[in-house]
Formats: sequence, structure tokens, C-alpha cells
Amino acid sequence: MAEESDKSSVHPWWLRMVHWMNAAGVIILILSGWQIYNATGFMGFKFPREVTLGRWLGGGIQWHFAAMWLLWGVAVFYLVMATVTGRWQRKFWPVSIPGIFRDLKATFTGKLSHTDLRIYNYVQKAAYLFVMLDITVLILSGLVLWKNVQFPILRMLMFGYEGARLIHFVAMVAMCGFIVVHVVMALLVPKTIKAMLWGR
Repeated sequence: MAEESDKSSVHPWWLRMVHWMNAAGVIILILSGWQIYNATGFMGFKFPREVTLGRWLGGGIQWHFAAMWLLWGVAVFYLVMATVTGRWQRKFWPVSIPGIFRDLKATFTGKLSHTDLRIYNYVQKAAYLFVMLDITVLILSGLVLWKNVQFPILRMLMFGYEGARLIHFVAMVAMCGFIVVHVVMALLVPKTIKAMLWGR
């Protein structure tokens, strides 16, 4: 709480920890997921072995499950801390469609301000809320793929096992897109990387 009120702090220690642990977990999940996907190649193509993790189906599954538990733990910790510290209200609301379009226009014309990194613009708010939703979809569809019989209602909502597999794949593609945009934007504004490393 003290760090949240420190005006020289951009990101508190717990948020930085969550960010990097989440980044590691998501990357492991993606690469091991590609290894698992290659066992069937149900979309009609396969990922190069060099960019997969696990070397074989069983190895990919082991990595995937290990990272899954890491992501679960980090997600629960983040939800608790964001609620206790009031981060939800301060950082993500309000958000509006006109605000998003206004900040998108400012982004593409080079007029979007980054003077105070503690304040999220509307594009950042929308992007972070989107990735939280995407992670939720990945978790729920992953549950259907992992424990198909134990979650019949969830399986039905995702149009069966094959529907859940397709949803899981599409959500993974969306996550990869977010990562690319996130990294590019961080490189364009390097002080955001320093802030996420050292908090200031």
C-alpha cells in the first residue's frame, strides 16, 4: 500500500513480479502448446520444431501443465492484490469507445502523451482488459480440453471438445498478437521497460 501511494513509483513490487512471472508462464504455455498442437495439426499446418517446447507430445504436455499452475497462481494473486489495493478502479476505469478511438488516432499521429506512466490511456486500458479476458477464455477452454468429462456445461458452452480446441487456438493467436504489439510499444517508449524492471 505504501508503494502505491509513493508518487515516484510507477509500478509496485507485486505488479512487477506478476508481470514477469506472467510473461514467463505465457511464453512457456504458447511454445509447449505449439508442441501439443503439432501432434494433430488440426488447422492444416504445423509449427517448426525449433520454436516448440517439450520435443515430443508428452514433454509438451508436462511443460504446459507446469506453466498452467504458474499462470493460475499468478492470476489469483493479481486479482486479490488488484482488489485490495483498488487498482481496478484507479487504472482501468472509466473506459469508453470514443476514448479508445481518440487515443488510437493520437497514437498513429504521434501525439499520444507518455509523460506520466502511472496513468493508462484508453488504448492501454482496453488492451489490458482484453488480455485479461483472453487469458480467462484460454483457461476455460483449457479446462474443457484437460477435463472434458468433468465440465459438461462448460464443454457445451464451447460447442464440444472440438469447439473448445478451436477457441483455445484462436485465443492463443490473439495472445500472440497482444504480445507483439505490447513489445513493439514498449520498445517505442523504452522508459516503460525501465519502470517495469525497477518500478521508477
